[in-house]
Amino acid sequence: MGIQERLIEDVGLRRGVSRLTPEKIEKTIGAVLKGETGARLATYAETCMRCGLCAEACHFALSHPGDPSFTPAGKVHQTMSVLLDRKGRVDPDFIYGMAQLAYTECNLCRRCVHFCPIGIDTAYIISVVRRICHKLGVTPQYIQDTAHSHSAVFNQMWVKDDEWTDSLMWQEDEAREEFPGLRIPLDKEGADIYYSVIAPEPKFRTQLIYQAAAILHMSGKDWTMPAHSGWDNSDMCMFTGDFEMMGRLKRRHFESAQKLKVKRIVMGECGHALRSVYDVGNRWLGYSYPPVPVIHAVEFYWELIQEGRIKLVKKFPGPVTIQDPCNIVRGKGLQQKLREVTRFLVEGDIVEMHPNMEHNFCCAAGGGVINCGPPFKNQRVAGNTVKAEQLKATGVKTVITPCHNCHGGLHDIIHHHKLGMELKFLSDIIYECMEKPEA
Repeated sequence: MGIQERLIEDVGLRRGVSRLTPEKIEKTIGAVLKGETGARLATYAETCMRCGLCAEACHFALSHPGDPSFTPAGKVHQTMSVLLDRKGRVDPDFIYGMAQLAYTECNLCRRCVHFCPIGIDTAYIISVVRRICHKLGVTPQYIQDTAHSHSAVFNQMWVKDDEWTDSLMWQEDEAREEFPGLRIPLDKEGADIYYSVIAPEPKFRTQLIYQAAAILHMSGKDWTMPAHSGWDNSDMCMFTGDFEMMGRLKRRHFESAQKLKVKRIVMGECGHALRSVYDVGNRWLGYSYPPVPVIHAVEFYWELIQEGRIKLVKKFPGPVTIQDPCNIVRGKGLQQKLREVTRFLVEGDIVEMHPNMEHNFCCAAGGGVINCGPPFKNQRVAGNTVKAEQLKATGVKTVITPCHNCHGGLHDIIHHHKLGMELKFLSDIIYECMEKPEA
């Protein structure tokens, strides 16, 4: 079954293709392929041997056995290969199917690169397809709304400036009942740490800000959070293909930290945000290195443990298993530090999924796929039955998951397959088990 046989109605995609003409399609595709790609895309297009090894890498393909259209090579064959062969002369119906495939049937997890004997990066190819779709104005409604929010108010959840600072002050007030001397320092110049979060935290996961404040306070670190816009480190524009806006948002984030003259940015437990700030956005802006050093929460917790700054009064009861987020493990190599932090916190067995670490399966939420919203949820969950089987095989009830998207994706999988498992951020466990002031 090809993508044209499994189309799902989406108002954003439908509205976008309704505005297309053959001339606009051909011109836009030609401009991207000639002006924004080069030897990399040409090499991938010319060297794929159609060997099929990538089929064993993709959770979509493994969850739809016998359907080659879900394999990484199959996805490229249905999209970029057609654009190259036809020199951009395709119709609006083709663009609709191409957009649905690119945005909702590939998580850009890059697991397939590990299986390809010549290292073809299918995620890069699909990102170019998304770039073309963005330039044509054909993107799923939900993710485009999120991108619009970020471009308009510098955060993806339409959090107003006063709501942002109110949320921080509220969490400070709540935390001071438990930690009397705690402050969430706002706009403190020269602090060692700028603590950076994604917009869902002040919107509906404020307990994570509370927990981070508690950890930073008890560890004795010199830290701050900004009272001004630019604090949201997430980036759906990176996934829609709006790289111009992605660059604008990353510049604002770095400038927010530079304004406060901080020594480094510590990011909360989010994988795609790290990818955006640390790897993609800074390079789009032309920075050789990020202008302010950036580390993920896993690295930060590991540092605190090495320095003896996290003191536990108990350990979290095992057994547990670990979800390896694509963007901090395949993307940044934090698999060992993640396990060292987990071993420090957990008493009992750590039951590894198989495969694990850089070969672990994606949660099926990343790459902006979960942000494409309800029209595609059933397809997304069905596209990762292999993950459900992998989780179930561990036999445990707790999954340590240091990434927001992984939480969303695994929550849906666990609920759909009735696995009865609980998801935990590392900060959930550190806060629960760490030493606290006497009442």
